Amino acid sequence: MKKKRDLLDIRDLNKIEIYQIFEQAKFFKYQRKKQIMISDTLKGMCIGLLFRKPSSRTRISFEVAIIELGGNPIFLESGQLQISRGETIQDTARVLNSYLNGLVIRTYQQSEVETFAKYVDFPVVNALTDFLHPCQILADFFTIWEKKKDLEDVVITYIGDANNICNTLILGADILGIRINVSCPTEFSVSKNITNAMKNPSLLKVSNDPTAFIPESDVIYTDTWVSMGNEQEKQKRLEIFKPYQVNEKLVEKAPGDFIFMHCLPAHRGEEVTDGIIDGKNSVVWQQAENRLHVQKAILHFLYTS
Repeated sequence: MKKKRDLLDIRDLNKIEIYQIFEQAKFFKYQRKKQIMISDTLKGMCIGLLFRKPSSRTRISFEVAIIELGGNPIFLESGQLQISRGETIQDTARVLNSYLNGLVIRTYQQSEVETFAKYVDFPVVNALTDFLHPCQILADFFTIWEKKKDLEDVVITYIGDANNICNTLILGADILGIRINVSCPTEFSVSKNITNAMKNPSLLKVSNDPTAFIPESDVIYTDTWVSMGNEQEKQKRLEIFKPYQVNEKLVEKAPGDFIFMHCLPAHRGEEVTDGIIDGKNSVVWQQAENRLHVQKAILHFLYTS
């Protein structure tokens, strides 16, 4: 019996496997444009989506992905489950193991997805935790690959809060051999847990100057300054991050063909201006579309490898 595969952390994949997912996503994207959308990878399977945080793109793209792979998505609203009344994750997992063929989880603690994966026999996918967001970042690297072709020649600059997006970008860049810069306030800088986990730490540069890496940036990426769970710090964060807004002045010295990325939802007028997110260098909508194709490819990989 083959060992099941999970995607809890981008480090669950190696470089070859990531490129396999990219090629499969490229194929699925081509198929969809030709209106050939149904596959039998998940035929007869029920895949649960357990979401303990709000979601637009992640939930919808996973539901569509599961349907187009021939499966049946079942949305599990955590507030309606006994887990919200104190049932342990272990007990919930053991019960779901009897009903489902897979589980996609969006939650707070990384340990929750790891515990679910330990107590079920089917693949578990991390659809976001406070620590990591592997599905988003795989779609992001796929988008960069589409636009820039050779990833190892690319320099990515992330500007803002060193959050779960930043964490996963760094770990993914480490696997793929991509140079990555992070501009962030000192008190919201990259975690030592992340830098210590890197196999190639020379790929990462960090500065508290938002302009430091702009001239060498092929990709400029930002995210919200106030992630889910940090709402009580909103006013403090808005003041601290104000110099880190990606606006027309900030990118004046960027290469003419740089691409702008944002995982969405965007808070226009805070971390990014309308002119940037709607401008000629933005690939934000392509990035969002690619969530569907890459997540189909992730599920295909987990169930066929």
